Amino acid sequence: MTDIIETLKRVELFHGMDERQLTAVAQIVEPCVYAAGDVIFEQGQDGDALYVINSGQVEVRVQNDDVTDSAVYLGDGQTVGEMALIDQAARSATIIAVDEPTTLYRLPVAAFTRLCQMQTDIGYVLMRNIAQDLSFKLRHRHSDIKRSGGSGV
Repeated sequence: MTDIIETLKRVELFHGMDERQLTAVAQIVEPCVYAAGDVIFEQGQDGDALYVINSGQVEVRVQNDDVTDSAVYLGDGQTVGEMALIDQAARSATIIAVDEPTTLYRLPVAAFTRLCQMQTDIGYVLMRNIAQDLSFKLRHRHSDIKRSGGSGV
């Protein structure tokens, strides 16, 4: 349990949570181990969980038309699938384990929703952090559009 809490402390998404809150989250995560090349989830699947990378690295692949792009590589303390906590919509990318082994902590949406219903302060902190991240990305996108001469939002 201590290992899970220490990992969660490194994750920006859980920034601002105290020890009690982190412990509550740690109690519902599911440790997962993947070999290099294993698919963690595929683009188009229903979003049913957030994943925290504990060790190793994952590749994010996005399929557009007939072209697959390797969008980014993510490692220790980073997350994939966080939007599932908001809308459970189809996954926007395929996530593949790169390292042998890659260890992740899976936070199922259903369990997280139940936790937030019982401890609303946890849901508030997490949703605030997601909103701040989205705000930053939108502002960054807006400034990129202005620099390239396009119109912004």
